[in-house]
Amino acid sequence: RYKKEDPILRIENQMLQDKELNQEEIQKIKSDAEKQVKDAIAFAEQSEEPKPSELLSNSYSPEQEFIFQGEISIPDKQTKEITTSEAIREAILEEMERDENVFLWGEDVTLGGYFNVTDGLVDQFGKNRIIDTPISENAIIGGAVGAAMTGMRPVAEILFSDFLTCCMDPIMNQAAKLRYMTGGQVSIPLTIRTPAGSAFGMAAQHSQSIERMFAGIPGLIVAAPSDAATAKGLLKTAIRSNNPVLFFEHKLLYLETAMVPVEEYTLPLGKARVLKTGKDVTIVTHLFGVGVAREVANILEASGISAEVIDLITLYPMDTETILKSVAKTGRLVTIEEGHATLGIGSEVITRIVTAGFNLLKSAPLRIAAQECPIPYAKDLENSMMPGPEEIAEKIKKLI
Repeated sequence: RYKKEDPILRIENQMLQDKELNQEEIQKIKSDAEKQVKDAIAFAEQSEEPKPSELLSNSYSPEQEFIFQGEISIPDKQTKEITTSEAIREAILEEMERDENVFLWGEDVTLGGYFNVTDGLVDQFGKNRIIDTPISENAIIGGAVGAAMTGMRPVAEILFSDFLTCCMDPIMNQAAKLRYMTGGQVSIPLTIRTPAGSAFGMAAQHSQSIERMFAGIPGLIVAAPSDAATAKGLLKTAIRSNNPVLFFEHKLLYLETAMVPVEEYTLPLGKARVLKTGKDVTIVTHLFGVGVAREVANILEASGISAEVIDLITLYPMDTETILKSVAKTGRLVTIEEGHATLGIGSEVITRIVTAGFNLLKSAPLRIAAQECPIPYAKDLENSMMPGPEEIAEKIKKLI
């Protein structure tokens, strides 16, 4: 009974019924597929064993130079003030206008999604390119991986980043590995957008910061912009990348405004930016932590302590060089993140700096992160998960 429900058999019967293909054409498709498989087996059996020098080849698809080169430099000749959600919507719109292979799909994206980020796009591009999906994260990402393999550039939206756990297989075992496993025969130009972080009393299953779970998987790129300008420029680059990019967006940043260039621009992946220069301590952070770090720096400034603030923007690959240069100047390192401390982004930052620049440090690094417990529903408990700017500033004062 289940064999009769096979989707390949069903589409075959449907195409015959609709007279889109005849039996002879279907048989040719099957014969061609069988020949491809046999040819592939013969090629493998006749090929030499790979050399050790090939170990790192084909983890990633080749990219255009602008994808990773240059600095985080945002044009400021002509700007406008918009929210982060508007900036993300503009990035998707511009890339869909630019490339007909770009499409957006996810749960209720024609209605704007849960946070109204994609509102109105369906009016411009129609339901063939702005596509509502079933409530199945595994199907959303699995289908997007398949589309990317054929040359499309899907932008897949996962309603909450917590639900990335429902599609770990297509992300970790398919998107991240298919180029490597096929010896470079395919590329996966896939962008996965998803909101992260606590904020609105959404409790343990809708409030997590789990970007650390993906930062470090070969084959993936992980981005985490902190404002409207970086979100727009980086998302446009992510969509143009030939590799799978996880694009984390913080819920609390959607309605924050920033000055964004009117002219078209892109920003490179893999680059951090120094938001504020200082000489006494380096603070490294990302997403919502950037605003917190700025407040901390202002508090410290009033006490005569000069803090340098670095926004990571891309978590993997991580821009170690920018952090090292800063620590060489300040001699002290502090990391701030909304995720848990254990095996977190801060842990990776500190490990890289201690390994490559131990002699630069005047004191042990300081790691600020969420408490080691699920995120509670009760607002007062949720607010207790992370120390506030004043408390963080006091910890840094003690460090210095």
